[in-house]
Amino acid sequence: MTTKIPVTLEGNLTADPEHGAGESGNEYARFNLAVNDRKLNESTGRWEDAGTVFHRVVVFNQQSRHVTDSLHKGDSAIVVGELRFGSYTDKETGQTRETRDVVADNVGASLKFAGATVNRVPKASGPAADASGPVAAPASYAGAGVAR
Repeated sequence: MTTKIPVTLEGNLTADPEHGAGESGNEYARFNLAVNDRKLNESTGRWEDAGTVFHRVVVFNQQSRHVTDSLHKGDSAIVVGELRFGSYTDKETGQTRETRDVVADNVGASLKFAGATVNRVPKASGPAADASGPVAAPASYAGAGVAR
């Protein structure tokens, strides 16, 4: 049985995303997100950094290409997904190691301190992506009169 732990993170990329494809051909992008905790110093009245937690994030398929093309080191991002735990055997030491990854359902640029331009990508692929579809002119432009 798998426990799903939904998470929403806001932080900064520590490096450019790494893009690749798995053995099955599924595309992925991986990146680390630094989430800074801030607290108010009661004596000075100023906000101070209170620590940083680093999260490994992985995103799949078409979104992986968008993440790789759009986000870069230092950019602020918002990630929505689920926390997954795993384990592997270290090849050098033979010890079992544990992993914690966020598998992202949605990744976006944070607009808190920056602006962004959205470039829509067609959902369809192939010739259907460029099809314009039917075009209809309003009745007033088509020379038809409206009788009452």
